[in-house]
Amino acid sequence: MGKLTGKVAVITGASKGIGKSIAKKLALEGAAVVINYKNDDVSATEVVQEIKQTGGYAIKYKADISKYNEAKKLIEDTVNAFAKVDILINNAGISKIGLFTDMEEGDWDSLIDTNLKGIFNTCHNVANYMLNQKSGSIINISSIWGNVGASCEVIYSASKGGVNSFTKALAKELAPSHIRVNAISPGVIKTTMNSWLTEEEIISLKEEIPMGEFGEQEDVANLACFLCNDDSKYLTGQIITVDGGLI
Repeated sequence: MGKLTGKVAVITGASKGIGKSIAKKLALEGAAVVINYKNDDVSATEVVQEIKQTGGYAIKYKADISKYNEAKKLIEDTVNAFAKVDILINNAGISKIGLFTDMEEGDWDSLIDTNLKGIFNTCHNVANYMLNQKSGSIINISSIWGNVGASCEVIYSASKGGVNSFTKALAKELAPSHIRVNAISPGVIKTTMNSWLTEEEIISLKEEIPMGEFGEQEDVANLACFLCNDDSKYLTGQIITVDGGLI
C-alpha cells in the first residue's frame, strides 16, 4: 500500500515537465490524480495512459487556472467525482526571458495571472473543502528566482516571490485546521522550459552549480510526494529550495 492510498490529488499544469513527474509519483504512491492542463490534450492523455499502465488511476481535466471560474469548476468537478480533495499541487506556470525595458503590460498581466493569480484561484476554491475535512496539503511550485530575483526575468521573479509570501501567509491561516501549505523552489531542472539554452550556456550554468549538474524532474516529484504524506505532518509554511547548492 502506498503512502497516498485513498488520497485525491489535483495537479495543475500536469501534462508535461515537473507536473507530469509529480503526477506519476503520486499515482505510484496510490493517489487518484486529476491531470489539469490548458491546451495540450495529447500530452495530458499520454500522462493518464502512462499512469494507468503502472496500475494507477488518473483522469484529465482541461481548465485555464488563470481564470477564476475555470479554477472553480476544476475543484468543484473533482469533488463531485471523488467526494473530496486531499492534495492540491499548483504547478502551472509560464516564463518569459528578456530585458525589463523590453517587457510590456501584457507580459506582466500574463505572467502574474498564471503564476500568482492562478494559485489564488485554485487555493481560494479548494480551501473550504479542506476546511470542512480539517485536512489537506497544498504545494506551490515556486522558483529560486522568487527567492533572490533573476536578471532578464524580473516579472517572473516578482510572480514567484509573490508565491513564496502567499504560501507562508496561507500556511499560518490554515494550520489550525490541519491543512499544510508549502512551496518547492526549484533551481535549474531539466525541462522544456530550459530548452532555449545553448550548449555553451548549459556548460557555463553547470559550472555555477556546486553539484555540477541540472536537477532531474524526479527530484522535485520526490519532494512533492514527501510534502503530501504524513512523513511531513509537522511541516508547513516552508519554501524548500532544490537547486544543487546554486543559491
